[in-house]
Amino acid sequence: MVDFSPRALRQIDELREHYDRQERYEATDALEAALAEAVRKIEANPASGLPAPRPYPQLVRPGRARVKAGRYWVAYRTAPRLIIAAVFFETSNIPGRL
Repeated sequence: MVDFSPRALRQIDELREHYDRQERYEATDALEAALAEAVRKIEANPASGLPAPRPYPQLVRPGRARVKAGRYWVAYRTAPRLIIAAVFFETSNIPGRL
């Protein structure tokens, strides 16, 4: 079973609120589908995640991995137990991005 960190839950809530304000209900549905897909991927093979999105090698952290699900990147901790640590849209403004 994969848990969600408080930070990840806050990010998900912020995304939902953003989509609701813009009346983009299909985006909320896509977010929910992406989260379910990410959980399936992580539970099926925790070691299969990438250390970081390819364009951002500076994001590599020991014990962390990332999976792409829909248009979202989902970062997770692999130990001591599986925890989704962050959720962000694929084109989010990542510090240090050129």
